[in-house]
Amino acid sequence: MQEAHYKIVFDGELLPGMPLETVKANLANLFKTDASKIERLFGGQAAVIKRKLNSAEADRYLGALQRAGAKAYKEAEHPSVPLSLVQTEEEQAAQPTVSPMARMTCPKCGHLQDKSSECQTCGIIIEKYLARQALSATGSATSKASSTPASPYAPPSASIGEALPTYGELRPLSVNGRIGRLRYLAWSLVVMAAAMGLFGIAAIVMAISSTAGLICMGLIGIGLLVVSVQIGVQRLHDFGWSGWLILLNLVPVVGSLFPLVMLLVPGNRQVNRYGSPPPPNSRSVKILAALWLLAVLGGLVAALTVPELVHLRQGAGF
Repeated sequence: MQEAHYKIVFDGELLPGMPLETVKANLANLFKTDASKIERLFGGQAAVIKRKLNSAEADRYLGALQRAGAKAYKEAEHPSVPLSLVQTEEEQAAQPTVSPMARMTCPKCGHLQDKSSECQTCGIIIEKYLARQALSATGSATSKASSTPASPYAPPSASIGEALPTYGELRPLSVNGRIGRLRYLAWSLVVMAAAMGLFGIAAIVMAISSTAGLICMGLIGIGLLVVSVQIGVQRLHDFGWSGWLILLNLVPVVGSLFPLVMLLVPGNRQVNRYGSPPPPNSRSVKILAALWLLAVLGGLVAALTVPELVHLRQGAGF
């Protein structure tokens, strides 16, 4: 008996909770192509992604698409379907496409039926089955791919189809990654507080030995500069700018305004070329950012009021 073959169909529908731009970026990485070609998959019509797959290959290919956030499904191929493995644009225009709203294939048993939330043959709840498959596919796809012989028609491995994380990893001592405005303020406050404490220790060392004190202060100053640059580069990455723009702080006039740009420009809500957006701000981050703002406001108030008070005391003869 001839082995049954399946095709993978995608009509632009996303898995619950997956942003559209994230899914497009995942599919572009999955198929190793540019975003303009991926846009064709979201035109509102069903597109055949892959043909002539056996059941195991179709499940692996379907798992890779689902991990990327695309709600694809497989359909059994009929003998009258052409043997081409990839459907060209001319074939898509010439052949009628069966609307996935009318017919569907059970992802477990392959039964073709009217679209429903439950399979009429095996009785599974399709949404729950797909969710379980998406969770378990990450661990099982690697072992299955190692036992499958190499083939020019083999579906992509699990590492290609892994979805990008929703939030990026925080790396305080690195120029990689992204941080938002509040975390930038909070980390800057921590760095300044640590530097003040270290400079105080260096002052004590200088009272004992001026040479050792100067060396300590120089090392502390270099460390403060390096960490400040790392934090600033991650802030620039958050709104999609190159980290080299941190050098604008050295340009006269521009350098006095550029820190305000780094504080005020909001970051990208979606994935950009520097990675996923940073995690939500914790309570400690919000508190530290508020303390930083209060310290700046307090310094401005003191700078405006203290000279006036001194002038009044001198005028009163104290």
